Amino acid sequence: MEMGTLVSWAKAEGDELAEGDLLAEIETDKATMGLETPEEGYLAKILIPAGVKDIPLGKLLCIIVASEADVAAFKDFTGDEAAAPEAAPAVAPQPAPAAQASAAAAPPATPSPAAAPPATPPSAAEAPARVFASPLAKTLAAEKGIDISGLSGSGPDGRIRAVDVQQASVAPPTTPVAALPPAPAPATAAPVAAPTPSPAPAPPAVPAPGATFMDIPLSNIRQIIAKRLLQSKTTIPHYYLSVDVEMDDVLALRKELNDALGGQKLSVNDFILKASALSCLKVPECNSSWQDTYVRQFNSCDISVAVATDNGLITPIVFGADKKGLSSINSDVAALALKARDGKLQPHEFQGGTFTVSNLGMFGIKSFSAIINPPQACILAVGGAERRLLPAGADSESKWRTAHVMSVTLSSDHRVVDGAVGAQWLQHFKKFMEKPATMLL
Repeated sequence: MEMGTLVSWAKAEGDELAEGDLLAEIETDKATMGLETPEEGYLAKILIPAGVKDIPLGKLLCIIVASEADVAAFKDFTGDEAAAPEAAPAVAPQPAPAAQASAAAAPPATPSPAAAPPATPPSAAEAPARVFASPLAKTLAAEKGIDISGLSGSGPDGRIRAVDVQQASVAPPTTPVAALPPAPAPATAAPVAAPTPSPAPAPPAVPAPGATFMDIPLSNIRQIIAKRLLQSKTTIPHYYLSVDVEMDDVLALRKELNDALGGQKLSVNDFILKASALSCLKVPECNSSWQDTYVRQFNSCDISVAVATDNGLITPIVFGADKKGLSSINSDVAALALKARDGKLQPHEFQGGTFTVSNLGMFGIKSFSAIINPPQACILAVGGAERRLLPAGADSESKWRTAHVMSVTLSSDHRVVDGAVGAQWLQHFKKFMEKPATMLL
């Protein structure tokens, strides 16, 4: 997370706060999170109203004071006036009554206005561009007197690392060369032609007359989805393996179990998640991730389930799916899907996972190829089951038979999973689904 949207305030100015109270709701790139009150006190001033978007990390959101008597001192406080000593004279003799809450989980390490007022921030026109650098890189640059804004970073997305600062400190300085004055033109020289002006940049494309359209602003989650999927498709060597699975035994067992359970209804997707987890135990290479210099192989099968929401796709996790029964998997998926659509998932419920399942069968999709969810190595794309005509066995009197058949496609990272390994995973998955009783072995 680099920035967020302040959705709403749960407290008003002057309200008494207890540690852990819900203070505000912050929309991250994946869900709406509750920002809890860091300590007891009173909400003296709200500096950013609800509805403001793209608030960077470290931005001051509000002022919390320890005593109710200090609330009035921040009535006219705006944040820009913090440098003036007379901004809060009532709290000057007291030890730092204000606590800062920011869009980040941890508040920025800056003193409160009463203890050490910060300098007045520059105007928007003069604000310097944000520099992405590691804390160690910033510390080294300050010690060596290096302007970090002039460095090019070697980290992800151009992030400046400590090694970039160290290399800049040992680079030999260049010797400035004085520019020579232009030689006077001879008396007989022809007049110099005026330089040809460079063509003006092309104006933005204008829709054709009569065309109607609507520009939809991008939400945080949609921007992150676009960024991650582009990264996955352009940096991970995908390949795809497909297989057909006969579903008659699973459908019969599902009906039998639902009759026994009464109220709870198992879905075919519950069997798919269970079979995927058990197949990952059989072929652990598919339960791994690429880590640049090594491959990390996981011991637990935490299955990410793709869930469509109004804001975009999110993948909550069924942890330890290999150890859970079908009923437990069904309950977990139902609860996670509801929280995902309400935007109430917590970070630990969607961050991580070792293998992903994306099921579009309920939309009538026969088959498709999914994009890998990095840093995972595999994702299983599941289509819908349909009745097909198949060749009958040699011992059958008829040459043909009918069966419900489901098509699945495994997308794999070729850096981690070779083609033969992916084929082995699909063989185990097909066996578990066509003979569901083997999941008990």
